[in-house]
Amino acid sequence: MRGTLPPDKVRGRFPAAALKCALVVILPILLCSLAGCSKIWSARDERKPPLPSEVRKKSKSSPPPVNQALASYAAPARIALLEDKSVNESSGVVASRRTAGLFWTHNDSGDGPYLYAFDRAGRKRGVWRVEGAQARDWEDIAAGPGPSSGRAYLYVADTGDNDRARAQVTIYRLPEPEVSDADASSDRKNPRPTAAAEAIRLKYPDGRHDAETLLVHPKTGDLYVVTKDIAVAGIYKLAAPFSSKEVNTLARVGELRVPALFAGLLTGGDISPDGTRVVLCDYLAAYELTLPAAAPAGGFDAIWKQTPVVINLGEREQGEAVCYGADGSSVLATSEKRPAPLIEVKRRK
Repeated sequence: MRGTLPPDKVRGRFPAAALKCALVVILPILLCSLAGCSKIWSARDERKPPLPSEVRKKSKSSPPPVNQALASYAAPARIALLEDKSVNESSGVVASRRTAGLFWTHNDSGDGPYLYAFDRAGRKRGVWRVEGAQARDWEDIAAGPGPSSGRAYLYVADTGDNDRARAQVTIYRLPEPEVSDADASSDRKNPRPTAAAEAIRLKYPDGRHDAETLLVHPKTGDLYVVTKDIAVAGIYKLAAPFSSKEVNTLARVGELRVPALFAGLLTGGDISPDGTRVVLCDYLAAYELTLPAAAPAGGFDAIWKQTPVVINLGEREQGEAVCYGADGSSVLATSEKRPAPLIEVKRRK
């Protein structure tokens, strides 16, 4: 064919041409994401681009970003593998407020409305079906106060919305189950029932969002939903008390960038038991914000203006879950895929 180079010439020139082409196409996109151009993506496509698979692969092999909080946290340690084979996509994790050394997790979309209990050794402690709940796309779990004073509650976030197709999302609130040794024999086929869950329906004030992070303030019971966006994460709040009889409109109270390439793609989080710190994670690491000592009483939202520091979580297959220990002295994380690890990072001070 006219103009066609011999095969040996093609092999010699193709890599350089391919590299030039890749730079022309990819470099503007990377620069755009670093500059925080999420509005440009929104204008082109309301759904925004999905997370590149390369970013997930980095979570297994790349070191965490700079600005690591080495002064505050020790090196990560894998302390267990979760024994329950039904936990194949651990998408949220929280330390029990009712049973010492116990944790709760759940799977991502595709599972039923099940909660899985396990201990620090990864041993299965039972499976509970959340009564009155549906599991469209469960993304996170939190613990906090509720309508009955002195009682521990769990909150489950059915907030996943990759296609921005949901006019409203749901947080399920239920009293934390009591766990006994006999419950370890329960499974998905024969789960324990929880008390009836309360469905708290939410909508955003500015359109639809995908969100994988739920936070509950341990003192006030205020809810926070953090969106998953490529450049800037939006922070939305529902102040307690709130109604389960009507759709509640969230208030946007801030935005956040973490020190990573795709700075808004957050996948999980928690508020420390004393209400002074927030930990968030993405596929690469965790990030902590600390409330200033000079913050006014009741001024928790000042925390969103602080600079996040990096916490190394070690190797995770696909990290979407992080929490504080029940006493706030450590950060723990799980990972999707099976067997799910339980990773602990102890706080030095």
